[in-house]
Amino acid sequence: MTEKSQILVTGGAGYIGSHSVLALCEAGYEPIVVDNLDNSSHESIKRVESIVGRSIKFYKLDIRDHQKLKDVFINHSFASVVHFCGLKAVGESVVYPLKYYENNLAGTITLLKLMEDFQVRKMIFSSSATVYGDPDEVPVKEDSKRFATNPYGRTKLMIEDICFDLANTKKRDNWQIALLRYFNPIGAHESGLIGENPKGIPNNLMPFILKVASGELDQLKVFGGDYPTNDGTGRRDYIHVMDLAEGHVAAIAWLENELLQGSICQAFNLGTGNSVSVLELLHEFFLSIGVKVNYEIVDRRQGDIAECYADPSFANQILNWKTKRGLKEMIEDGWKWQTLNPYGYS
Repeated sequence: MTEKSQILVTGGAGYIGSHSVLALCEAGYEPIVVDNLDNSSHESIKRVESIVGRSIKFYKLDIRDHQKLKDVFINHSFASVVHFCGLKAVGESVVYPLKYYENNLAGTITLLKLMEDFQVRKMIFSSSATVYGDPDEVPVKEDSKRFATNPYGRTKLMIEDICFDLANTKKRDNWQIALLRYFNPIGAHESGLIGENPKGIPNNLMPFILKVASGELDQLKVFGGDYPTNDGTGRRDYIHVMDLAEGHVAAIAWLENELLQGSICQAFNLGTGNSVSVLELLHEFFLSIGVKVNYEIVDRRQGDIAECYADPSFANQILNWKTKRGLKEMIEDGWKWQTLNPYGYS
Protein backbone atom coordinates (compact mmCIF):
# COMPACT_ATOMS: atom_id res chain seq x y z
CA MET A 1 0.00 0.00 0.00
CA THR A 2 1.31 3.43 -0.94
CA GLU A 3 1.53 5.56 2.19
CA LYS A 4 -1.58 7.69 2.55
CA SER A 5 -3.16 6.52 -0.73
CA GLN A 6 -6.07 8.82 -1.54
CA ILE A 7 -9.39 7.00 -1.81
CA LEU A 8 -12.49 8.75 -3.16
CA VAL A 9 -15.48 7.75 -1.01
CA THR A 10 -18.84 8.70 -2.50
CA GLY A 11 -21.64 8.75 0.05
CA GLY A 12 -19.06 8.68 2.80
CA ALA A 13 -21.22 10.57 5.31
CA GLY A 14 -23.87 7.83 5.36
CA TYR A 15 -24.21 4.93 7.77
CA ILE A 16 -21.94 2.36 6.12
CA GLY A 17 -19.88 5.09 4.45
CA SER A 18 -18.89 6.85 7.67
CA HIS A 19 -17.88 3.61 9.38
CA SER A 20 -15.86 2.66 6.30
CA VAL A 21 -14.18 6.08 6.23
CA LEU A 22 -13.14 5.43 9.84
CA ALA A 23 -11.79 1.97 8.96
CA LEU A 24 -9.87 3.42 5.99
CA CYS A 25 -8.28 6.07 8.21
CA GLU A 26 -7.27 3.45 10.75
CA ALA A 27 -5.69 1.39 7.96
CA GLY A 28 -3.54 4.34 6.86
CA TYR A 29 -5.49 5.54 3.83
CA GLU A 30 -6.59 9.11 3.14
CA PRO A 31 -10.31 9.04 2.32
CA ILE A 32 -11.71 12.02 0.39
CA VAL A 33 -15.46 12.16 0.98
CA VAL A 34 -18.19 13.46 -1.33
CA ASP A 35 -21.84 13.42 -0.26
CA ASN A 36 -24.93 15.50 -1.07
CA LEU A 37 -26.18 15.03 2.54
CA ASP A 38 -29.74 14.25 1.37
CA ASN A 39 -29.90 11.23 3.65
CA SER A 40 -26.83 11.83 5.80
CA SER A 41 -25.10 14.40 7.97
CA HIS A 42 -21.69 16.09 7.83
CA GLU A 43 -21.62 15.60 11.60
CA SER A 44 -20.77 11.93 11.02
CA ILE A 45 -17.51 12.93 9.33
CA LYS A 46 -16.70 15.41 12.08
CA ARG A 47 -17.13 12.63 14.61
CA VAL A 48 -14.93 10.27 12.61
CA GLU A 49 -12.31 13.03 12.69
CA SER A 50 -12.56 13.15 16.49
CA ILE A 51 -12.11 9.37 16.71
CA VAL A 52 -9.10 9.12 14.38
CA GLY A 53 -7.53 12.43 15.44
CA ARG A 54 -7.12 14.02 12.03
CA SER A 55 -9.09 16.02 9.48
CA ILE A 56 -10.90 14.46 6.52
CA LYS A 57 -11.43 16.36 3.28
CA PHE A 58 -15.15 16.67 2.55
CA TYR A 59 -17.04 17.97 -0.50
CA LYS A 60 -20.78 18.60 -0.39
CA LEU A 61 -21.98 17.74 -3.88
CA ASP A 62 -24.22 15.43 -5.86
CA ILE A 63 -22.22 12.99 -7.95
CA ARG A 64 -24.65 13.60 -10.83
CA ASP A 65 -23.11 17.08 -11.09
CA HIS A 66 -20.39 16.30 -13.63
CA GLN A 67 -18.44 19.56 -13.32
CA LYS A 68 -18.32 19.64 -9.52
CA LEU A 69 -17.27 16.00 -9.36
CA LYS A 70 -14.68 16.63 -12.08
CA ASP A 71 -13.18 19.39 -9.93
CA VAL A 72 -12.67 16.85 -7.14
CA PHE A 73 -10.80 14.56 -9.53
CA ILE A 74 -8.68 17.53 -10.66
CA ASN A 75 -7.79 18.40 -7.04
CA HIS A 76 -6.74 14.89 -6.02
CA SER A 77 -4.90 11.82 -7.25
CA PHE A 78 -7.03 8.82 -6.39
CA ALA A 79 -5.72 5.27 -6.13
CA SER A 80 -9.26 3.89 -6.09
CA VAL A 81 -12.91 4.71 -5.48
CA VAL A 82 -15.37 3.33 -2.92
CA HIS A 83 -18.86 4.01 -4.27
CA PHE A 84 -21.64 4.14 -1.65
CA CYS A 85 -23.78 6.92 -3.12
CA GLY A 86 -27.36 5.87 -3.75
CA LEU A 87 -30.89 5.76 -2.40
CA LYS A 88 -31.43 2.54 -0.48
CA ALA A 89 -34.95 2.05 0.94
CA VAL A 90 -36.72 -0.99 -0.53
CA GLY A 91 -40.21 0.23 0.36
CA GLU A 92 -39.64 3.74 -1.00
CA SER A 93 -38.22 2.33 -4.24
CA VAL A 94 -41.49 0.48 -4.88
CA VAL A 95 -43.42 3.76 -4.49
CA TYR A 96 -40.94 5.98 -6.38
CA PRO A 97 -39.10 3.73 -8.86
CA LEU A 98 -38.08 6.53 -11.27
CA LYS A 99 -36.45 8.43 -8.40
CA TYR A 100 -34.27 5.37 -7.71
CA TYR A 101 -33.34 4.69 -11.33
CA GLU A 102 -32.51 8.35 -12.00
CA ASN A 103 -30.45 8.82 -8.84
CA ASN A 104 -28.60 5.51 -8.58
CA LEU A 105 -27.91 4.83 -12.25
CA ALA A 106 -27.21 8.38 -13.46
CA GLY A 107 -24.89 9.06 -10.52
CA THR A 108 -22.89 5.91 -11.10
CA ILE A 109 -22.53 6.52 -14.84
CA THR A 110 -21.27 10.07 -14.21
CA LEU A 111 -18.75 8.73 -11.70
CA LEU A 112 -17.51 5.97 -14.01
CA LYS A 113 -17.06 8.38 -16.92
CA LEU A 114 -14.86 10.61 -14.79
CA MET A 115 -12.91 7.63 -13.50
CA GLU A 116 -12.24 6.68 -17.12
CA ASP A 117 -11.19 10.24 -18.01
CA PHE A 118 -8.76 10.42 -15.08
CA GLN A 119 -7.40 6.87 -15.47
CA VAL A 120 -8.75 5.70 -12.10
CA ARG A 121 -9.78 2.12 -12.81
CA LYS A 122 -10.04 0.51 -9.37
CA MET A 123 -13.42 0.61 -7.64
CA ILE A 124 -15.35 -0.99 -4.82
CA PHE A 125 -19.09 -0.89 -5.44
CA SER A 126 -21.57 -0.96 -2.59
CA SER A 127 -23.88 -3.69 -3.85
CA SER A 128 -26.48 -5.66 -1.93
CA ALA A 129 -27.87 -9.10 -1.23
CA THR A 130 -31.07 -7.82 -2.87
CA VAL A 131 -29.48 -8.79 -6.22
CA TYR A 132 -30.25 -12.41 -5.29
CA GLY A 133 -33.98 -11.64 -5.13
CA ASP A 134 -35.90 -14.47 -3.53
CA PRO A 135 -33.18 -17.15 -3.70
CA ASP A 136 -33.96 -20.73 -4.69
CA GLU A 137 -31.63 -21.97 -1.98
CA VAL A 138 -29.66 -20.59 0.93
CA PRO A 139 -26.98 -19.77 1.78
CA VAL A 140 -26.41 -17.84 -1.43
CA LYS A 141 -23.06 -17.95 -3.20
CA GLU A 142 -21.59 -15.36 -5.53
CA ASP A 143 -22.61 -17.44 -8.56
CA SER A 144 -26.21 -17.89 -7.35
CA LYS A 145 -28.91 -16.67 -9.72
CA ARG A 146 -29.44 -12.91 -9.59
CA PHE A 147 -32.98 -11.58 -9.70
CA ALA A 148 -34.12 -8.45 -7.89
CA THR A 149 -37.66 -8.21 -6.50
CA ASN A 150 -37.83 -4.40 -6.15
CA PRO A 151 -36.55 -1.26 -7.96
CA TYR A 152 -33.81 -0.63 -5.39
CA GLY A 153 -32.43 -4.12 -5.94
CA ARG A 154 -32.71 -3.74 -9.70
CA THR A 155 -30.57 -0.58 -9.62
CA LYS A 156 -27.88 -2.56 -7.78
CA LEU A 157 -28.16 -5.38 -10.30
CA MET A 158 -27.96 -3.00 -13.26
CA ILE A 159 -24.89 -1.25 -11.84
CA GLU A 160 -23.24 -4.63 -11.30
CA ASP A 161 -23.91 -5.40 -14.98
CA ILE A 162 -22.38 -2.07 -16.02
CA CYS A 163 -19.27 -2.98 -14.00
CA PHE A 164 -19.08 -6.45 -15.56
CA ASP A 165 -19.35 -4.84 -19.01
CA LEU A 166 -16.53 -2.40 -18.23
CA ALA A 167 -14.22 -5.20 -17.12
CA ASN A 168 -15.08 -7.29 -20.17
CA THR A 169 -14.89 -4.60 -22.82
CA LYS A 170 -12.75 -5.43 -25.87
CA LYS A 171 -10.61 -2.38 -25.11
CA ARG A 172 -9.35 -4.18 -21.99
CA ASP A 173 -8.74 -0.97 -20.07
CA ASN A 174 -7.78 -2.91 -16.94
CA TRP A 175 -10.83 -2.04 -14.89
CA GLN A 176 -10.51 -3.82 -11.54
CA ILE A 177 -13.75 -3.80 -9.59
CA ALA A 178 -14.94 -5.48 -6.39
CA LEU A 179 -18.71 -5.80 -6.00
CA LEU A 180 -19.39 -6.12 -2.28
CA ARG A 181 -22.81 -7.65 -1.72
CA TYR A 182 -23.86 -6.57 1.75
CA PHE A 183 -26.32 -8.52 3.78
CA ASN A 184 -27.96 -6.67 6.71
CA PRO A 185 -25.64 -4.25 8.53
CA ILE A 186 -26.63 -3.23 12.06
CA GLY A 187 -24.83 -1.90 15.13
CA ALA A 188 -22.50 1.07 15.43
CA HIS A 189 -18.90 1.95 16.21
CA GLU A 190 -17.97 0.90 19.74
CA SER A 191 -17.44 4.54 20.76
CA GLY A 192 -21.13 5.29 20.27
CA LEU A 193 -20.14 8.43 18.35
CA ILE A 194 -21.30 7.28 14.92
CA GLY A 195 -24.21 5.05 13.96
CA GLU A 196 -27.28 4.72 11.78
CA ASN A 197 -29.14 8.02 11.59
CA PRO A 198 -32.38 7.63 9.60
CA LYS A 199 -34.37 10.74 8.83
CA GLY A 200 -38.02 10.42 9.82
CA ILE A 201 -39.55 6.97 10.38
CA PRO A 202 -36.82 4.34 9.92
CA ASN A 203 -37.01 1.98 6.95
CA ASN A 204 -34.62 -0.57 8.44
CA LEU A 205 -35.44 -2.95 11.27
CA MET A 206 -32.76 -2.21 13.87
CA PRO A 207 -33.17 1.60 13.98
CA PHE A 208 -36.90 1.03 14.38
CA ILE A 209 -36.30 -1.40 17.26
CA LEU A 210 -33.96 1.10 18.93
CA LYS A 211 -36.47 3.94 18.67
CA VAL A 212 -39.29 1.79 20.11
CA ALA A 213 -37.02 0.54 22.91
CA SER A 214 -36.05 4.12 23.78
CA GLY A 215 -39.68 5.25 23.84
CA GLU A 216 -39.44 7.53 20.83
CA LEU A 217 -41.84 5.32 18.87
CA ASP A 218 -44.73 3.33 20.33
CA GLN A 219 -44.62 0.08 18.43
CA LEU A 220 -42.62 -1.93 15.93
CA LYS A 221 -44.44 -3.15 12.86
CA VAL A 222 -43.24 -6.63 11.88
CA PHE A 223 -44.00 -7.03 8.18
CA GLY A 224 -45.28 -10.56 7.68
CA GLY A 225 -45.88 -13.35 10.16
CA ASP A 226 -46.77 -16.05 7.64
CA TYR A 227 -43.47 -16.68 5.85
CA PRO A 228 -42.33 -20.31 5.53
CA THR A 229 -39.77 -19.88 8.33
CA ASN A 230 -39.48 -21.30 11.85
CA ASP A 231 -41.64 -18.57 13.41
CA GLY A 232 -43.31 -17.03 10.35
CA THR A 233 -41.14 -13.89 10.29
CA GLY A 234 -38.44 -13.03 7.78
CA ARG A 235 -34.91 -14.30 8.37
CA ARG A 236 -31.83 -12.24 7.49
CA ASP A 237 -28.05 -12.31 7.82
CA TYR A 238 -27.21 -9.48 10.24
CA ILE A 239 -23.62 -8.22 10.14
CA HIS A 240 -21.92 -5.68 12.39
CA VAL A 241 -21.33 -2.47 10.45
CA MET A 242 -17.66 -2.38 11.54
CA ASP A 243 -17.10 -5.90 10.18
CA LEU A 244 -18.62 -4.63 6.94
CA ALA A 245 -16.42 -1.52 7.00
CA GLU A 246 -13.32 -3.67 7.47
CA GLY A 247 -14.42 -5.68 4.43
CA HIS A 248 -13.85 -2.56 2.32
CA VAL A 249 -10.31 -2.22 3.62
CA ALA A 250 -9.70 -5.87 2.73
CA ALA A 251 -11.14 -5.31 -0.76
CA ILE A 252 -8.85 -2.31 -1.37
CA ALA A 253 -5.85 -4.40 -0.33
CA TRP A 254 -6.97 -7.05 -2.84
CA LEU A 255 -7.28 -4.43 -5.60
CA GLU A 256 -3.80 -3.09 -4.78
CA ASN A 257 -2.16 -6.50 -4.87
CA GLU A 258 0.47 -6.52 -7.62
CA LEU A 259 -0.46 -10.12 -8.43
CA LEU A 260 -3.89 -8.93 -9.59
CA GLN A 261 -3.39 -8.49 -13.33
CA GLY A 262 -5.69 -7.43 -16.15
CA SER A 263 -9.38 -6.54 -16.08
CA ILE A 264 -11.54 -8.14 -13.43
CA CYS A 265 -14.95 -7.59 -11.88
CA GLN A 266 -15.51 -9.88 -8.92
CA ALA A 267 -18.43 -10.14 -6.50
CA PHE A 268 -18.01 -10.96 -2.82
CA ASN A 269 -20.65 -11.77 -0.22
CA LEU A 270 -20.13 -9.86 3.02
CA GLY A 271 -22.20 -11.61 5.66
CA THR A 272 -21.89 -13.90 8.67
CA GLY A 273 -23.33 -17.03 7.09
CA ASN A 274 -26.12 -17.21 9.69
CA SER A 275 -29.75 -16.13 9.54
CA VAL A 276 -31.84 -14.67 12.35
CA SER A 277 -35.60 -14.11 12.32
CA VAL A 278 -37.24 -10.86 13.38
CA LEU A 279 -38.67 -12.47 16.51
CA GLU A 280 -35.32 -14.07 17.36
CA LEU A 281 -33.67 -10.65 17.02
CA LEU A 282 -36.25 -9.13 19.38
CA HIS A 283 -35.64 -11.94 21.89
CA GLU A 284 -31.87 -11.45 21.71
CA PHE A 285 -32.41 -7.69 22.13
CA PHE A 286 -34.33 -8.36 25.37
CA LEU A 287 -31.62 -10.72 26.64
CA SER A 288 -28.84 -8.24 25.84
CA ILE A 289 -30.46 -4.94 26.84
CA GLY A 290 -33.28 -5.99 29.16
CA VAL A 291 -35.88 -3.98 27.25
CA LYS A 292 -38.97 -5.64 25.79
CA VAL A 293 -39.96 -4.12 22.45
CA ASN A 294 -43.68 -3.75 21.79
CA TYR A 295 -44.51 -5.08 18.33
CA GLU A 296 -47.42 -5.90 16.04
CA ILE A 297 -47.34 -8.34 13.14
CA VAL A 298 -48.85 -6.73 10.03
CA ASP A 299 -49.16 -7.65 6.35
CA ARG A 300 -46.09 -8.46 4.33
CA ARG A 301 -44.32 -5.55 2.66
CA GLN A 302 -44.09 -5.56 -1.13
CA GLY A 303 -40.62 -6.57 -2.30
CA ASP A 304 -39.66 -8.49 0.87
CA ILE A 305 -38.71 -12.18 0.92
CA ALA A 306 -38.74 -15.01 3.47
CA GLU A 307 -35.05 -15.73 3.98
CA CYS A 308 -31.63 -14.73 2.68
CA TYR A 309 -28.22 -15.33 4.16
CA ALA A 310 -24.68 -15.51 2.83
CA ASP A 311 -22.09 -18.09 2.12
CA PRO A 312 -19.11 -15.81 2.91
CA SER A 313 -16.42 -18.42 2.29
CA PHE A 314 -15.19 -16.84 -0.95
CA ALA A 315 -14.56 -13.48 0.75
CA ASN A 316 -12.92 -15.34 3.64
CA GLN A 317 -10.56 -17.05 1.21
CA ILE A 318 -9.78 -14.32 -1.36
CA LEU A 319 -9.98 -11.17 0.76
CA ASN A 320 -8.69 -12.80 3.94
CA TRP A 321 -11.70 -11.26 5.68
CA LYS A 322 -14.26 -12.65 8.09
CA THR A 323 -16.66 -11.27 10.65
CA LYS A 324 -15.41 -10.87 14.24
CA ARG A 325 -18.45 -9.51 16.07
CA GLY A 326 -21.56 -11.42 17.13
CA LEU A 327 -25.24 -10.52 17.39
CA LYS A 328 -24.94 -9.49 21.05
CA GLU A 329 -22.21 -6.99 20.17
CA MET A 330 -24.26 -5.65 17.25
CA ILE A 331 -27.18 -5.01 19.60
CA GLU A 332 -25.12 -3.53 22.43
CA ASP A 333 -23.20 -1.19 20.14
CA GLY A 334 -26.41 -0.10 18.43
CA TRP A 335 -28.05 0.56 21.81
CA LYS A 336 -25.04 2.58 22.97
CA TRP A 337 -25.35 4.76 19.88
CA GLN A 338 -29.08 5.22 20.49
CA THR A 339 -28.74 6.10 24.18
CA LEU A 340 -25.88 8.56 23.60
CA ASN A 341 -27.58 10.08 20.55
CA PRO A 342 -31.36 9.90 21.04
CA TYR A 343 -31.86 12.46 18.27
CA GLY A 344 -29.14 11.13 16.00
CA TYR A 345 -26.77 13.80 14.73
CA SER A 346 -29.26 16.63 15.35
